[in-house]
Amino acid sequence: MSSGLIFDIRRFSVHDGPGIRTTVFFKGCPLSCWWCHNPESQRACPEKTNRLRIVANMQFEKQETTGRFMTTDEVMAEIIPDRMFYEESGGGATFSGGEPLMQEAFLTKLLQACKQQGLHTAIDTSGYASRETIDKVIPFTDLFLYDLKLLNDSLHKKYTGVSNRSILSNLSLILQSRKKVIFRFPVIPGITDTTENIDLLKKFMGSLAHGMTNNPADPSGGPAFEIHLLPYHSMARDKYRRFKKSNKLQGLPDVSKEALIPLKQQLESIGGKVVLGG
Repeated sequence: MSSGLIFDIRRFSVHDGPGIRTTVFFKGCPLSCWWCHNPESQRACPEKTNRLRIVANMQFEKQETTGRFMTTDEVMAEIIPDRMFYEESGGGATFSGGEPLMQEAFLTKLLQACKQQGLHTAIDTSGYASRETIDKVIPFTDLFLYDLKLLNDSLHKKYTGVSNRSILSNLSLILQSRKKVIFRFPVIPGITDTTENIDLLKKFMGSLAHGMTNNPADPSGGPAFEIHLLPYHSMARDKYRRFKKSNKLQGLPDVSKEALIPLKQQLESIGGKVVLGG
């Protein structure tokens, strides 16, 4: 029976696609983004860590294991019970990470199982995968939550560890399939919010506005694209300590949603639907 490495499953999620959703987090990621807020997701193996607990004013450490292998049936047993909430809210199942496309075979099995149950499916992805992998998941995916980080390839390599060439190529493939795409853009001070990167982002999104619409359900009247602006936050600091990972952005200030309003207005002016957060 097919199995995969999962590090978390969150029910009643409202930030990983439309409606109420169950989000399944895959462990393992080919990227090493400086701002990663799930550093526990990066290594493709179970990891033991110590978590500090305070009980009755006494401190003690408890060992925990992050990541476990689960079968398709085990994961579906977590997803199916909330079918009523999906139906009422227009929700479904979202597969996130880490990078779910790293576990292509297991992901495809889960997507197929969801479609057999009539559930809406979404993949939250960096897009870094082979063309063959994208071809396999497209038929069973209703929505792609697609990261756009840095448009300059050399800077993408510097801050994420990989080239963005296959990411942009795979995006073209998905758009050609007419599947719904919601872009996600992390706003990281001094890295992704530079004048150069913002100008390249606007140019890229503008090319969508002047080309194909990204609203398959309404190809004539909907917004050309939808993008969620994700402000940087430092809430993962303790995770970096627990998992003994270097936090390259230690001390970087958080970004408020209010600070993103000018960028929101610029992207809306070229035909997009823009959401602060996501």
